[in-house]
Amino acid sequence: MNRFTYLIAASAFSSTAALGAYAQDNSVTVVLSEELEIVEPCSATKSNVGRVLFQNISETVTEMDPATGLEPRLAESWEDMGNGTWRFTLRKGVTFSDGSAMEADDVAHSLVRMKSPAIACEIGAKFFGGIDITSNIIDAHTIDVTADPAQPILPMLMSTVTVTPSDTPLDKFVDQPIGTGPYTFDEYARGQYIKLSANPNYWGEKPTVQSATYVFRADSAVRAAMVAAGEADISPSIALQDATDPAMDFSYPNSETVFLRIEHAQAPLNDRRVREALNVAVDREAFVGTILANGTLLATGITPPSTIGYDADLKPYAYDPDRARALLEEAKADGVPIDTEITLIGRTNNFGNVLETMEALLGMYQDVGFNMKLEMVEVAEWLERYAKPFPENRGPELIEAQHDNANGDPVFSMYFKYHSEGQQSGLTDPKVDTMIAEATAATGDARAAKWKELFGYLHEDIIADVMLFHMVGFSRVNERLDFVPTIRTNSELQLSQIKFK
Repeated sequence: MNRFTYLIAASAFSSTAALGAYAQDNSVTVVLSEELEIVEPCSATKSNVGRVLFQNISETVTEMDPATGLEPRLAESWEDMGNGTWRFTLRKGVTFSDGSAMEADDVAHSLVRMKSPAIACEIGAKFFGGIDITSNIIDAHTIDVTADPAQPILPMLMSTVTVTPSDTPLDKFVDQPIGTGPYTFDEYARGQYIKLSANPNYWGEKPTVQSATYVFRADSAVRAAMVAAGEADISPSIALQDATDPAMDFSYPNSETVFLRIEHAQAPLNDRRVREALNVAVDREAFVGTILANGTLLATGITPPSTIGYDADLKPYAYDPDRARALLEEAKADGVPIDTEITLIGRTNNFGNVLETMEALLGMYQDVGFNMKLEMVEVAEWLERYAKPFPENRGPELIEAQHDNANGDPVFSMYFKYHSEGQQSGLTDPKVDTMIAEATAATGDARAAKWKELFGYLHEDIIADVMLFHMVGFSRVNERLDFVPTIRTNSELQLSQIKFK
C-alpha cells in the first residue's frame, strides 16, 4: 500500500522526539477508537473484538491472506470428500494457552458452540446462517465437516472459525479467552487497557513483538498525537484530517462498506417510494474529499468491488432532492404516514468523522421533509438496536452500519444481512431467501452471475437499504515499526506481523 500523501502539514512532534520517547524494547501500544464490549473468540470477526483477539489469541482452521488467498492455519490441509463433506487434517503439537492439546474434538466443539442459540455467536450467525454444520472425528488430528446445504467454499468459510477448548461453555460468553495463538490474554482493566504477552508454547514462528497493551481513546486527533509523541505505536483508525504526516500515515482500501439499514416492516419505511426518497435525498459525492477521503467509492452493494458478482453496471442513486420531496408527497397522498418521526442511529467512533457524516445525513433528510432525529450510541447499545431480536415498542429506525468483507465472496455477507432469518436483516422477502440459497450453492461463473442478480434486485427492485460508501482507511504507525496496514487492518491486527526497524 502507498503511504498517505493527500495532506502535508507540520507534525505536532518531530520524528526524532517521537523515537526518543521510546525505550527500544519489544513491546507495542495500540490505541483503539472504541472499547471491547466482550472478549469472546466466537465473536472475533466483529471489528472491535477482532483487532485484539483474531489470530492473536484465537486462531482459525484456515486463513484468508489478502495477498495469497486461502492458507493453512490450524489445519494443514483439506480435501473435498463429496456430498458437502470436507476432510481437514489438523496440525500436530498445537496446544492451547492453558496447556491442553488442540485436537479434533476442540474443532468439533467450536463448530457446535458457534451455532449455539444460547449465546448467538457472531461467527455462526454471520457466516453460517441457514447452514447446518455437523462433524465426524476420524482421529485426534482428522475431522470431517459437513455442510447442509453443501458449501463449495467451506474451506474458505472455515477461515472464520476460531477454535476454543472443548470444555468452553456452550451457554455463555467467556471473559478470559483461551486460544492457540501466538499471544496470551493476560489482563483487561475495563475502561483502561488490555494486555497481551507472547505465548511461550506457540506452535508457530516466535513473534518479534513480545507484549502488547491496548488503550482506548475516542478522539481521532488524540490517537494520532499519541503515536506521534511515542505514547503509542499504532492507531489502526484515524480520521482524514488527522492523517497529516507522510512519514507515519497510511491510506488503504479497508473493505468496509458504510450504509443505512432499513427495517422494511416499519411504516413509513415499508413503502418503496419512501426508501427511494431516502436514497435520492443524499448527496453522496459531497462527502468525498471533505469529511471522507478522496478515493472513497460510492456504493451500490454491501460488499466492495473486489467481491465476485459485484455489479459494476449498477449506479449509485443520484442526488435529487426535488424527486425525494415528490416521492414523499405521493406516498402521503396514498395514506403513508410520512410524518412519523424516524430515528437515525449512528455508532459512536465507528469510523473517522462518523458524527460529522451522520449530522450531514440528518440535515439532508430534514431538508427534503423527513421528520427525523439523530441518536449516536455506543457499540453495546448499537448492537441491541441493530441485531435480532429487535427491541419492542420501537419506532421506525435507520441504523448506520459499517460492514467488512475482505474475503472475496458475498456469502460472508448476504445471509446475515438480507435473509429473512438473518440476524441483522431488515428484510422478510422469500425471493431474496431463494436467491441467497441458490447463489450460495453455485460454483464458478454461475455463482458470480447469481450474486450479481441478487445485488441488482436489492438495489433496484426493492431498494433494500441506503448504500453509501466503500471506505478508505487511515492508520498511523510510528516509524520505529516495520508494519504496513492492509485491507484487513480495520478488523484484525496481527501482532506477529509487526517487526521493529
